[in-house]
Amino acid sequence: MEHIALYRAWRPQSFKDMVGQRHIIQTLQNAIREQRVSHAYLFSGPRGTGKTSAAKVLAKAVNCERQQGSEPCNECPSCLRITAGNVMDVQEIDAASNRGVEEIRDLRDKVKYAPTEVRRKVYIIDEVHMLTTEAFNALLKTLEEPPPHVMFILATTEPHKLPATIISRCQRFDFRRVSLEEQTGLLSEICEKEGIEADPDALQYIARLSDGGMRDALSILDQISSFTDGHVTYQQVLGMTGGIPAEQFARLASAILEGNMGLLLELVEQLMHEGKSADKCLENLLHYFRDLLMIKMVPGADQLTDRVLNPAEFKDMAAAFSRERLFEIVDTLNRYLGEMKYATHPQTLFEVALMKLCSMRQGDLPVTMDSSASVAVSAGLPAVHQSELVILKRQIVALEKKLEQAMQSGSISSGGREAGAPSRSGAAQTPAPRISAPGKMPPHMDLFIAGKDSTDFAAVYKQWSLVLQAVKEEKVTVHAWFVDGEPVSVIEDAVLVAFKNTIHRDTTEKPVNRQVIEGVLAARLGKPYRLVTIMLRDWNEAALKSVSQVSKEELRLEHEHEAAGGTSEPWIDEAIQLFGEDLVIIKE
Repeated sequence: MEHIALYRAWRPQSFKDMVGQRHIIQTLQNAIREQRVSHAYLFSGPRGTGKTSAAKVLAKAVNCERQQGSEPCNECPSCLRITAGNVMDVQEIDAASNRGVEEIRDLRDKVKYAPTEVRRKVYIIDEVHMLTTEAFNALLKTLEEPPPHVMFILATTEPHKLPATIISRCQRFDFRRVSLEEQTGLLSEICEKEGIEADPDALQYIARLSDGGMRDALSILDQISSFTDGHVTYQQVLGMTGGIPAEQFARLASAILEGNMGLLLELVEQLMHEGKSADKCLENLLHYFRDLLMIKMVPGADQLTDRVLNPAEFKDMAAAFSRERLFEIVDTLNRYLGEMKYATHPQTLFEVALMKLCSMRQGDLPVTMDSSASVAVSAGLPAVHQSELVILKRQIVALEKKLEQAMQSGSISSGGREAGAPSRSGAAQTPAPRISAPGKMPPHMDLFIAGKDSTDFAAVYKQWSLVLQAVKEEKVTVHAWFVDGEPVSVIEDAVLVAFKNTIHRDTTEKPVNRQVIEGVLAARLGKPYRLVTIMLRDWNEAALKSVSQVSKEELRLEHEHEAAGGTSEPWIDEAIQLFGEDLVIIKE
């Protein structure tokens, strides 16, 4: 006799045979019992959770000739023929291959005819989200007001792809993933009736692999029972499905805890020789450390995961890691798992991820460790407190400020020579200072005033909007402060930028921010430039004292509303900076 797949042989034929969907079964049974069946239903949920089976049972229940209560009898001619698929009035349509508007129009034309074999026509449209927009539009009116003898049952795994107009015309039922206990219980019952010997841990692992889908679980059981000649063990399930036992993950975790990279690489090579895929190994390892974190932080967390077979072993391993260490491991593995989708060599990336976990812990500790430090490493405790790092960063910032002040006063030159020491090249050079102290005029103001109308300044001014955009792309926080300034002069390798706000100038002059800006200046302007800053009011006063009245009116930085005594508007300055003074007209 021809073998029938287990998921087909054990397809539910009545509501009582379905598992894991009690909230849906009870609603449908009450509707049938009270004669309040709707004309359109929408069944949505993951694959293998019973959507199509529930639709067929509902079709039999509304057409059963000997119906008693809310269940079909499965003995009358109507039930038997619907089960066999021999009733023309109950049609199961695959929307993936009949997704066009012409097929839906043909269905719409046939709906109006009365049923010939049963009381009610039932159209089961599977994977309905595959229909085109035009097909949905053709179905709308019929779905909303079908003839009294017609029922539509739509099934989909992706309800978010359905138009709201379709969903609003149906009664929606969301099918849930079948729980581990319910799946294991049904698998045990099926094995008993099919004469299959199976270990409980093997059935539990099969249920975990199916991810809540009963059809997947039965397909795996069918395949493994054929391979094992009727006796299913846990090791055989692992070998057939490519699964990894928890003991191997425990060895990986121990190697990470000890910082033993050699053992880690040996374990990875062993997994690859067994035919395991690197991405699945990394994903399962991430789940393993997630379970460790849950057991460590949440009491009774062994009930929150389906992967824990031996909670005692998990608790011992979780106690060896600190919370911070587990968070660090989960974050790192998750990041590498996202990168593995695009990796050319997944095994290499898997090895790098594991070595990263070891090196991160080793890099936080000194090279020479006493016994107490070794205990801290084995326990996964942090070696350096966060507050100490903050203090060190503050000290570095203070030293940088002192160095800049020394260079500003002239006691230390930018080239590292003492003040007054002659240049090695012997050429008379007057390099512009890198920064100027807040509230003070930068040196060589006469050179800057003379260079305000130079061709170099004109070239820099034309490209200033590109410079600002490049600074924004490099670091948006620096751009937020730097955009307050505008170039006013260029001499040799220095750009003088005038600021309206003191805070913006002070923040821009910080060594880290100035380094970003000078890097962009060199990249965009074609040569290295140093950044020199000044307050805009100081620049205007210095320029007005050194030139004639005519030159005052031609100053590039003075706008009409400022000359008239009005206050400067930031958005006007931004417009002038972006489009140029020739294209901007200011109207009061």
